Amino acid sequence: MGEEEFIDNAPLIDHYSSSGDVLVEEPFRRTGNVWSAVAHIITGVIGAGVLSLAWSVAQLGWIAGPLIILLFAATTYISTYLLSDCYRFHDPEQGSIRCSSYMDAVKLHLGAIRGKVCGVLVHLSLYGATCAYVITSATSIRAILKSNCYHKEGHEAPCKYGDAMYMMVFGLVQVIMSFIPDFHNMVLLSVVAAIMSFTYSSIGLGLGITKVIENGRIMGSVTGVPASNIADKLWLVFQALGDIAFAYPYTVILLEIQDTLESPPAENKTMKKASMIAILITTFFYLCCACFGYAAFGNQTPGNLLTGFGFYEPYWLIDFANACIVLHLVGGYQNSLCDFNNWTCNNVSLLQSSFRSARSIRLLAIDYIFSSRDVLCAE
Repeated sequence: MGEEEFIDNAPLIDHYSSSGDVLVEEPFRRTGNVWSAVAHIITGVIGAGVLSLAWSVAQLGWIAGPLIILLFAATTYISTYLLSDCYRFHDPEQGSIRCSSYMDAVKLHLGAIRGKVCGVLVHLSLYGATCAYVITSATSIRAILKSNCYHKEGHEAPCKYGDAMYMMVFGLVQVIMSFIPDFHNMVLLSVVAAIMSFTYSSIGLGLGITKVIENGRIMGSVTGVPASNIADKLWLVFQALGDIAFAYPYTVILLEIQDTLESPPAENKTMKKASMIAILITTFFYLCCACFGYAAFGNQTPGNLLTGFGFYEPYWLIDFANACIVLHLVGGYQNSLCDFNNWTCNNVSLLQSSFRSARSIRLLAIDYIFSSRDVLCAE
């Protein structure tokens, strides 16, 4: 079937335009289902932040730590449950206007002024995420060098490396990659990022399990890492809460995933079911990584299982995991940076048939995440 025939036969769907209060007709054929939505949610949520959850549980202890993870999981599900009903306007199931992004929904349901405020906050979040990409990538590169140094010189060797040069290298790579047309929408980008994310997360989990078996006992305590005074303890607790909250960041991208779902059944019903499944899977994975990491190191749990050098051997596996983090963030930076360079990229949903080919499907490129995992960018 040719492109022209596809467009002629596709149903016309009213969309709210983020550029103004107008309706635009877009010939999209939505083919997403529960399991495709689950895949995109999991890919978008699980990122490098999972490696710091063990430290967070260490600050909170064996009781509060897992309970807080479950609490944030429940809070995330409630927010996504409510937000999924905002996809259509005026009715959650029969509304004629679709909101294909979080910013569109805020603007349509709450007004233009609040929409602009939301836009500022979202882009500030993206700015912070891109800064985090640079820092984390440089830290992972430095961890590779230190791992090799410790392997050759011994664990007590003064292996010190700076960050500035690697930040500059990362920036240079991003400048070069920014010249690749439509890079952030490449199918391979999503596939590679998803593989990298699960690879380094699984390596961190596997090393934690191995360490627990090696120790022969479960480390840690009910109250968590002790502090010299109450103020220091509160500071550590709030940091831990922030890390855990940062690990569930997909409400901003929920409507863009929902915009890929076919109907019937109603998109909000499918999205609620997908959110429940995805959050259950993600939370189970988070609990495993966090609890096994804390059980392995107790009060000495590093801030990052792969860069804090809780593990020294096998050094090649540590190097490989950190290389996966770098590759993951290289693509994620391009995706987030697009929003600063193109403020109109929210107008087209992701994961839809391409304008250029009836058979070309754009995969959701949100995996980067780190847990900004934003999919606001599509052209």
